[in-house]
Amino acid sequence: MIALSPPHRPSGRKPLSASLLLAATLLLAGSLPVGAQEEDEGQYQAQIPDVAIYKAMLDANKQTGWVQFREFAGQQLIYFTALQSMHCRLKEVRYSINSDALDKTFPMAECDPELPFNLPSDDSQNWLYLNLKPGEAETIAVQAVWDDGSGSEIVVYQPCKNPEATCASIKTIKKAKKRSDEPSPSTPAR
Repeated sequence: MIALSPPHRPSGRKPLSASLLLAATLLLAGSLPVGAQEEDEGQYQAQIPDVAIYKAMLDANKQTGWVQFREFAGQQLIYFTALQSMHCRLKEVRYSINSDALDKTFPMAECDPELPFNLPSDDSQNWLYLNLKPGEAETIAVQAVWDDGSGSEIVVYQPCKNPEATCASIKTIKKAKKRSDEPSPSTPAR
């Protein structure tokens, strides 16, 4: 009787079932959540960009207007849209009409850290513009107050000369006034 030996397989080749098992394991490992693959990695948390980015945006928008005037349908509208796009880092926006008293604050939209520069889409226009009588505001003084309590310079805007345009022009720029509710520096100035 002749004994049959198992078929000869070239070295380095695995049986088909072992190859399929290995492929299935790799496929399964690739579909596991990231946390299951690496224990030291955490879930991504959206973060609001650094305040320096917002301050640069504010400075870049100063010339064209942190606010915009518009005469429309028998009303004077003052838009705060440029400032609202920075709402995630602004504590408040102080303003005053026809003076530099900064005696009013404009409401800020709620921040969504996943969309920090977007304006919320709700039906309320209360956080977009002021509605005044035609020609009521000859000037508006504006100061941005950051979430760390520091304030920007005070810019006084006036309506543009073109009554059809939605715009503002700078009348004056003033250094920020020291306020009693502003935090003082932790180290003395040198």
